[in-house]
Amino acid sequence: MAGCNSCSGGASVAGCKNNGGCLTGGCNKMNVFDWLSNMDIPIADKFDIVEVRFKGGRKDFFRNTNSLDLVTGDAVVVDVPNGHHIGFVALQGELVRLQMSKKGIENNDDIRAIYRLATTKDLEKYEKVKERDLPTLYRTREIIADMKLSMKLSDIEYQADNTKATFYYSADDRVDFRELIKVLAGEFKIRVEMRQISLRQEAGRLGGIGSCGRELCCSTWLSDFKSVSTSAARYQNLSLNPSKLSGQCGRLKCCLNYELETYMNALEDIPEVENPLITEKGEAKLQKTDIFRKIMWFGYENENSWHPVQVGRVAEIIALNKKGKKPVSLLEDKLLEEEAVNDALNSDLVRLDKKFSAKSKKNKKRRHNRKRRNRDNNK
Repeated sequence: MAGCNSCSGGASVAGCKNNGGCLTGGCNKMNVFDWLSNMDIPIADKFDIVEVRFKGGRKDFFRNTNSLDLVTGDAVVVDVPNGHHIGFVALQGELVRLQMSKKGIENNDDIRAIYRLATTKDLEKYEKVKERDLPTLYRTREIIADMKLSMKLSDIEYQADNTKATFYYSADDRVDFRELIKVLAGEFKIRVEMRQISLRQEAGRLGGIGSCGRELCCSTWLSDFKSVSTSAARYQNLSLNPSKLSGQCGRLKCCLNYELETYMNALEDIPEVENPLITEKGEAKLQKTDIFRKIMWFGYENENSWHPVQVGRVAEIIALNKKGKKPVSLLEDKLLEEEAVNDALNSDLVRLDKKFSAKSKKNKKRRHNRKRRNRDNNK
C-alpha cells in the first residue's frame, strides 16, 4: 500500500484507503476540520481565499481568483515567487477569514493566486521532484560538516517546478551561510533558500511519539509556541527533573502550560508557608501540598509521620503565630481542649439523666402491675 500523497511521513493509509484523496483530510498533519462545510452559504458571498497545506504541515493562504470548485484535500497549483508549487486544500470558507484574523494576515494584493487544480501529470512530476529530498539532505549535511558550520539541517522542501529548494535548519547562534549557498547552488543547480526554524518547529516537522504515548502536539495540531518556564512545573508540584520535563526538542514540554491556569486559580486559596508552624508540641514543617483537595501535610522534627491539615486550619495557626500564640498541636488548641472538657461534663449529666429516667419508668411499671394484681385478687 502506498502512502498518502499529501503526507510527508509516507506511512500506509489505515482508514479511507484513498491515498491522499480523503475529503476530510483525516490522514494529514496539522489537519483542521471544516465545521461549516455542510452549511448553505450563498456562493456570491463565499470567501475567495483558501488555506493550502504543504510539506511538513506548513500552511499559507491563496486567492481563488478563477472561482474553482474546491474540496478539502484537493491538490492545487499555486503561484509562488519565481515559479509554481503544488499544495493541498486544508480549509476554505468563513473559517479561513477567522484564521487570517488570528494570524494577523491582511486581505490585500499580497495574497497570491491559485492557478488550477493539479492534474495527474502534475502530481507525477511532483513525486519525482520529492525523490530528491533525502539525497539532497544527506549530501548537504556532509557539506555542512566539511565547512564546519554550527547548524543542524533538519528538512528540505523542493518546489514542484524543480527550480528552488528551501533548506530548514536550526542553530543556537547566527550562522554565515553565504558560502554554503554558493556551494549548494552549484552542486544541485537550483535556487537555494535558507530558513531558520526553532527547535520546537523542528520537532514538529520531524514528528514522533511523546512520553504520553500519543503523537507530538507540535506535529498534529499545535502551531503557536508559547514560552514555557520552570515556574510552571513548580506551581504544579512537579519534580524539577530535566529528563522528564523536556520534550523531544530539548526544551520544556509545551503541555506544562495546558493546566497551569487551573493550578494558579487553585493556589489562590492556599496560604504561603514561609516558616515552620510553631505549636506546643514542636515545630512542624511543610512536606507536601494537595492543591485540589486543599490539604497540606506537616511533619514534626522528631516524627516520621505526616499530619494532614486543612488549609483553613493552617491559616489560623499562621495568624496565631504572628500574634505570639502557640496552639497545642496542628489540629487542636487550648480553646478546643476546654470545649472538650465541657462536652465531657455535659455528657456525664446526660448519662445520669437517662439512668434516672429509666429507673423511674421501671418503678412506674412495677406499681402499675402491683395495682393490677390487687384488683384481680379482690375479684
